[in-house]
Amino acid sequence: MPEEVVYYVTRYGYLAIFILVFLQETGMPNPFPNELLLIFSGYLSYKGLLYLPYVILTAVSADFIGTNILYFLFYLSGALIMKKKPKWVPLSESMVDRLSDKISKGGQWSIYIFRLTPFTRGYTSVITGLLQIKPEVFLPLAFISGLSWATIYVVIGHYIGPSWNLFTANIEIFKSIMIAVLFIISGMSVLIYFTRKRKRSKTKSV
Repeated sequence: MPEEVVYYVTRYGYLAIFILVFLQETGMPNPFPNELLLIFSGYLSYKGLLYLPYVILTAVSADFIGTNILYFLFYLSGALIMKKKPKWVPLSESMVDRLSDKISKGGQWSIYIFRLTPFTRGYTSVITGLLQIKPEVFLPLAFISGLSWATIYVVIGHYIGPSWNLFTANIEIFKSIMIAVLFIISGMSVLIYFTRKRKRSKTKSV
């Protein structure tokens, strides 16, 4: 656990949690994942230095505000980006329309899943904004996924409190598990997508 993070979160509490989560959710590079920050904050609640519900509320607020700045930035500039068509946007306008329609009509689960997945959270907000997914679709999902995400990691930190030294000694293993979970969820999402696409193709052919 980086000593700087330990110092600032221990000394400044909720303010430090808010700032660190907010910065990372707006796309600021941070070598220290928010997931580990929340686990440490949960541990501090176990020690009695922070109040568990306030930690969750702080993290959710920072996440919701930060991710929506990123989302609205690309939502408001999405049409211009697609018109200019930079090389880093490998999407045609027709593909964007299809994806946007699909998510709006029931593909919201994919936004929720990827907003829970480490390393893809910020990208999800960018892509959702770029696809012009309406705020009435994205905002509830951003809040629910943020609440789920913060609660999971803070509660984990709170309940592993008695075994904190063991956890920190094996923190690299935990990071590897997070990466493995990312690949598993991504692989399952791709598999489900192509399975559904194949079923729809068969249905249309019949």
